[in-house]
Amino acid sequence: MDLMGKQVVIIGLARSGLAAAQLVAREGAGVLLNDRKPVAEMAAELQKHNMEVPHLVGGGHPADMITPDVALVIKNPGVPMDLEPIQKALELGIPVVTEVEVAAGFLSVPMVAITGTNGKTTTTALTGEIFQAAGKKTAVAGNIGLPLSAVALEETKYEAVVAELSSFQLEATIDFRPQISAILNLTPDHMDRHKTMEAYVEAKEKIFANQKDSDVVVLNADDPRTYALQGRPQCRVYLFSRRRQVERGAFVRNGHVVLRDGENEETVCGVDEIRIPGAHNLENALAAALLAWLGGVPVEVIAKTLKNFPGVSHRLEHVREFGGVTYINDSKGTNSDAAIKALEAFAAPKLLIAGGYDKGGDFSSFAAAIKKHARYVVLLGEVAGRLAQALDEVNYHGYSTADSLEDAVKIASDTAQSGEVVLLSPGCASWDMFEDFEQRGNTFKEAVWELGRA
Repeated sequence: MDLMGKQVVIIGLARSGLAAAQLVAREGAGVLLNDRKPVAEMAAELQKHNMEVPHLVGGGHPADMITPDVALVIKNPGVPMDLEPIQKALELGIPVVTEVEVAAGFLSVPMVAITGTNGKTTTTALTGEIFQAAGKKTAVAGNIGLPLSAVALEETKYEAVVAELSSFQLEATIDFRPQISAILNLTPDHMDRHKTMEAYVEAKEKIFANQKDSDVVVLNADDPRTYALQGRPQCRVYLFSRRRQVERGAFVRNGHVVLRDGENEETVCGVDEIRIPGAHNLENALAAALLAWLGGVPVEVIAKTLKNFPGVSHRLEHVREFGGVTYINDSKGTNSDAAIKALEAFAAPKLLIAGGYDKGGDFSSFAAAIKKHARYVVLLGEVAGRLAQALDEVNYHGYSTADSLEDAVKIASDTAQSGEVVLLSPGCASWDMFEDFEQRGNTFKEAVWELGRA
């Protein structure tokens, strides 16, 4: 990607925007940085990172910053494609991409790219941990940890990249091509953005769109939508399944994780030796083990990591036990399917805290799972009314509402009995009340640790 002397517009500051600005500036591009924040706030943010960008446009996204002289537009993943300056750029024939596309153009180390509706963060972190345990200097990046552009800026430090990628990051890629990719599952999510399931799946498919014969994609054989994609990639396809054996991929046999490539197979470890709990985490472990194996990691290293990996923050994270009640932080459960899997992960009676930003999803299956698995629910956020209606429709009335997450924790604590689990698994995004799921999870943890204090 030759950017020397070319004009690049970056829409959206945030971490990926800052890293992209540094990368393209290093390559000799002129940078115009745009954000909703006022210019003074943008300048202060840049100063924190010792960056100088001569052209700043703040306070909105004016279309007139896009001129025929612009060679490339890089958009923050959160910026929708229907934004006026982006539409103007497309009309002028100017490429519009995400930071992922740009960064990948400057990365020469092997990349494992992982997407899916649920399990991305755990699988990415686990895969990265396995690579690191094998002695590979590995960057864990993308939608988790570092922006890919930050990795590209310091590429010589790494021997491999394991990247979590969202549909927002993938939708505006053009030539992006990882050596190994994975789609973990596909269930309705971000319908407020993608509008249709077909558009959402199309964005996810871009992870393997440019892969060739020498590349590999890993797909979930137990997820109907993902399994249906196996005829589309031009690269080799491997499967993972916790329900049946597969010819090429990862599966469970006689209570053990097995990796197979045609006639060759290796046993990794017992399922009951995997540290992270829940059937969905078994799927994540199968995917990570297969990705690492395809990346050349010995099974002994894979087994040791599966036995010791504790999971990631905000994903079925044990906070504390107080008064005989266990408190679990699953703030990363930002859609119904993730929350359902969290409910299924614990055998003990559960009190659920759910709700948040309304992404336009259907709550009927979530309500049915709540009725089956939760003794009581505390609802919060802008979606609380819709969730309550869905619960009423399945004749479940064991719920109340809270004005804040702190209040929800107090209500759940007062209602819970010894031996039960209080589970924050919202099934919704956090943007109505918090900056992100991490802030929401940290607020939950703080509220839990305040219990019992005078």
